[in-house]
Amino acid sequence: MSEPTLRLPMRFDVAALQADVAAFESADWIAHFNQHYYEGDWSGIALRAVAGAAVALYPDPDATTSFVATPAMARAPAVQSVLSALACETTSVRFLKLGAGATIRRHRDYDLGLEDGEIRLHLPIHTNPNVEFLLDDQRVELREGELWYLNFNLHHSVHNRSDADRIHLVIDCVVNPWLQAFFA
Repeated sequence: MSEPTLRLPMRFDVAALQADVAAFESADWIAHFNQHYYEGDWSGIALRAVAGAAVALYPDPDATTSFVATPAMARAPAVQSVLSALACETTSVRFLKLGAGATIRRHRDYDLGLEDGEIRLHLPIHTNPNVEFLLDDQRVELREGELWYLNFNLHHSVHNRSDADRIHLVIDCVVNPWLQAFFA
């Protein structure tokens, strides 16, 4: 099994990403599909999704069509810059917001470890020290502008103990030699 976390040696323009987020209205955010996993506001905006599912937050592993940019991607030029810096195929890409005071309960997302051939990267856009992200019962400090791999095959939970929303850019990537080199 690969390491449970890895901060990739890349940083991104937080102000530009925050401007992308600000381009969206509250009505653009869709409640997360797995309502048993959270309390409070956990919502998102799909930026890449299965063709024909422009608002879907669910990264369908059984999809028979390819992932494409949604209309929302046109309103996110900084996200497009992030994706162009990644030398790998991306599948699902979305903003995910955990509202002030909200909690994502302890759970696992299967088949998202390096050894599975697809990984999930998190890029914090809005966060603060009062957001507690636990992976395998260990706190992981994710800072704005950093790019993180987390092995979501492991149990994880998030508690936003602040009065501000936490927003991440979440990118699912197909593992290739470029990505594997970071783990060498």
